[in-house]
Amino acid sequence: MDPLLPSQPKVRCVQCGEPYPVIGLPYCCRFCGGLFDFDAPPVFDRRKMEPQLPGYWRYRHTFGLPQDAPLVSLGEGNSPLIWMEAGGDEVGLKLESLNPTGSYKDRGSATLVSRLAAGGAQRAVEDSSGNAGASFAAYMARAKLAARVYVPESASGPKREQIEAYGAELRAIPGPRSAAAAAVLEEAGQGVPYGSHAWLPFGLPGIATIAYELYEQMGGAPGTVIAPVGHGGLLLGIVRGFAALQRAGLIERTPYYVGVQAGLCPPMVLGWKYGLEKMEQAGEGATVAEGVRVRRPMRAEALLAEIPRKRGKFVAIPEPEILPAFEELARRGVYVEPTAALAWAALGKIGKVPGPLVLIISGIGLKYRSRL
Repeated sequence: MDPLLPSQPKVRCVQCGEPYPVIGLPYCCRFCGGLFDFDAPPVFDRRKMEPQLPGYWRYRHTFGLPQDAPLVSLGEGNSPLIWMEAGGDEVGLKLESLNPTGSYKDRGSATLVSRLAAGGAQRAVEDSSGNAGASFAAYMARAKLAARVYVPESASGPKREQIEAYGAELRAIPGPRSAAAAAVLEEAGQGVPYGSHAWLPFGLPGIATIAYELYEQMGGAPGTVIAPVGHGGLLLGIVRGFAALQRAGLIERTPYYVGVQAGLCPPMVLGWKYGLEKMEQAGEGATVAEGVRVRRPMRAEALLAEIPRKRGKFVAIPEPEILPAFEELARRGVYVEPTAALAWAALGKIGKVPGPLVLIISGIGLKYRSRL
């Protein structure tokens, strides 16, 4: 490594600072049960890019993976950025819905599964409302590893079918999204590796590549980025990606950030307005935007710490406004799932923000099946 450049950040427990162990694949700190995270944004260096690698793996130097980690890829990344008129302005849509399994989750799954394989995992479990589970199942299949995925019984039919098509074992758990999370923890407590996209941070550098691509596609940073927020990994990854670009001297200012949630489950909105302790007052109502039905976002504290008060906000979309946004995008030629439509619905609720605006279209409409 160039001695003038900082090394890639290390993974540590956010509560006690314990480094992630060299041996083993724990999902939480063995000493205090705390959450693991990187201790700084990625280090981006254009001189270290590897354009010969597939998809977003040209940014591999930013991923913080072990030297012997396999390259697990289905061609993720390089998603299109298209522009359309909205309220008299041109807004960009970053079509993460066109990743291999139909959602942005593939960016996180590729690096996460690579890390699991490097750690010697032969099988792993995961829980999901659908998209993360489908992506996890696909990349585990690509790596020739066994997978079991826990989902709430209410998870969309196409997502459940997709998970099983990849060869993963599906466990449908009655009750809300939190019930599936509780069920998988029981198995993880028995020693089975828990490849959690929420607990483990290894997918975040993969998601950060959205920022690098936007920089390349736009010749700079957007004025504002709008994204759905469940556990918070999508927005946090983007925040850290732009922070890396700023530290590399490639952009002067990071974007303004807008995180969007469903009105029936808005913990980040409450946390932003009133403090982290108020998130517990959020409901977990059955929303058509099932991808953000997360009452206790694992990355909430990091998001609130890394988005300056004057450089972002969180908004909630009332349930009756979600499907009209989904339908309007479809009539404009962009077929999304209702969770992704939250970003479009937010345009009328964010007031004056810096331009240009870019919306992160998180998942494709083929994953949604109306229950009407």
